[in-house]
Amino acid sequence: MSERVAIFDTTLRDGEQSPGCSMNLEEKLRMARQLDALGVDIIEAGFPIASDDDFAAVCEVAKTCQRPIIAALCRTTPEDIERAWEALSYAARPRIHTFVATSDIHLQYKLQKSREEVLEMSCKSVRMAKGFTDDVEFSAEDATRSDLDYLVQVITAVIDEGATVVNIPDTVGYTIPSEYTHIIKTLRERVPNIDQAVISVHCHNDLGLGVANSLAAVAAGARQVECTINGIGERAGNASLEEIVMALRVRKDLMPFETGITTEEIYRSSQTLSNIIGVLVQPNKAIVGKNAFAHEAGIHQHGVLKNRLTYEIMTPESVGVKTNSIVLGKHSGRHALNKKYEEMGYMLSRPELDKAYKLFTKLADQKKEVFEEDLLAILQDGIANIPERYKLRAVQATAGTSTLATALVTLGDTKSEENETQTASGDGPVNAVYEAMDKITGLKGSLVDYTVRSITRGTDAVGEVFVHVEFDGVSYTGKAASTDIVDASARAYLNAVNKALYAKERKKAVSSEQVPATNAAD
Repeated sequence: MSERVAIFDTTLRDGEQSPGCSMNLEEKLRMARQLDALGVDIIEAGFPIASDDDFAAVCEVAKTCQRPIIAALCRTTPEDIERAWEALSYAARPRIHTFVATSDIHLQYKLQKSREEVLEMSCKSVRMAKGFTDDVEFSAEDATRSDLDYLVQVITAVIDEGATVVNIPDTVGYTIPSEYTHIIKTLRERVPNIDQAVISVHCHNDLGLGVANSLAAVAAGARQVECTINGIGERAGNASLEEIVMALRVRKDLMPFETGITTEEIYRSSQTLSNIIGVLVQPNKAIVGKNAFAHEAGIHQHGVLKNRLTYEIMTPESVGVKTNSIVLGKHSGRHALNKKYEEMGYMLSRPELDKAYKLFTKLADQKKEVFEEDLLAILQDGIANIPERYKLRAVQATAGTSTLATALVTLGDTKSEENETQTASGDGPVNAVYEAMDKITGLKGSLVDYTVRSITRGTDAVGEVFVHVEFDGVSYTGKAASTDIVDASARAYLNAVNKALYAKERKKAVSSEQVPATNAAD
C-alpha cells in the first residue's frame, strides 16, 4: 500500500496575496467549493486577523465545506490566535496554523528578536492554540535559510507543546532539491519526537524549483505538501498543485505515494480560478495550459494519431481536459491535415489531399496557426466548389417583449427546383429562423458559437454574422453579411447547412477510398 501525501491548498490565502489575484467573499466560496470537489485534504481559507473580509471568508468557508480540514493562519500572538479560532468556530475539522520566522536575517531585520525570544514565542503560541483545538500546525518561516541546529531545536520544542504538523517552508524560493532533501532528512534524524507530527513543506517558485523541491521533500519524508491552483502566490508564486499531484501519479515507479485528489477535476479547478481572478494560465503551463496536450510537429502528430503513448505521458481526460488537440501549423504533415478534414466531415481523395496540402503549407507559412475556417476556404476556393443545396428565398421574423418570437422561412431546393416554406417559434427571432430552416432541411443543428459585428458605420451599417454549428457531432462554420441582422443570420446558418450536406455527399462518394500511409515525417 502506497503512503498517503496530504494536499494542503493555500490558493485562498497565499495564492490570493499574488498581485491582481484578490477575491471577494462570493468568489472565495465558489473557489472553496471547487477545491472541495477536487478533493484537497486541507483548505487554508485565510488570515483572519488581516481584515474583516478575511475573517468573514474563513467563517463562510468553514460553514460551507465540512469535509476537508479548514485552516486559518495566524502569527504567534494571542490576538491572532484568538481571532483565528473565532473564525474557525463553524468548522467541522478546524486547524490553527501559526507561524514565526526562524532565520537570522528575519530575526535581525524583521522581528528584531533573539533566537531565545522566538523559541519562547513559538512554544507559547502552540500551547495556546492547542487549548482551542487538537489540530495545530506550526510553520518556521524562512526555514531553508535558518540555522539547522536552531531549526531542530524549535521543531522539537513545538512538537513537545502539541503541534501535530510542522511546516518547513522555502519562503523565498531559495533552496534546491538536494539541499531541501538534506534539511528534511536531518529533521527526521535529529528531532527526537518527529514521529508525533507530520512534516509539511511549502515551496515558493522564485528559482522555478517549487515543484521540484516539494517532490524532493516528499521523497525525503514529508507527508503534507502546501500548494496552490495554477501555482499563484507571492512574487513568482507557489508550487503548483496540479503539477505535484500529476507527477506523483505519473511517476509512481519512483514516487509510490497516493493523494486524495480527483484528478479529473484539475482542469475545472484551474479554469474556475482563472475565471474568478481574471488571470489566464500561460499556454505552455504544464498540465492545464492550452498547449499541454497540443501537437503541431508532423512527426509528433503522426505518432500521437497512431498511439497517444508516443508523445503523451498522461491522458488529457485524466485531468479533465476533453481531448488532445492537433494544432495545424507549418510543421504539420499530410496525415494530420487529412485527419482534421475527416473530423470536419470531409473525406478527401489522395489527389485532393495532395492539392490541399500544397495550399495548406503555403498558408501555414503566413499564419502561426491554421483554423477550420482556413481549411474550409482551401476546400471551397482551391479544391472543391461547395454547391448550394439550399438557397434563401425569403425570411421574416417577429419578436417583442410581450410576444413569442416567430419566423417564416422559404428555401429553394436546387435539386428538386422547388421552394418550401416553414414557420417556427423560438427564444428569439434568430432561434426561430434556425428552427424553421431545420424543418425544411431535415438537419438538426446545434449552435456552438454566434458572433455578429458591424463592418460599416451608421444606422444602415452592414452586419457580418459568423456561426459555428454542429450537425451529428461535426462542427461547420458559416458567415454572411447584410444590413438586416436576421437576414445575415439566416444566410450564415444556411452556409453551414450547405457545407454539412456537401460533407455527407462526399462521405458517400469516397468512403471506400483509403489514403495511402505516409512516413512519420510526413
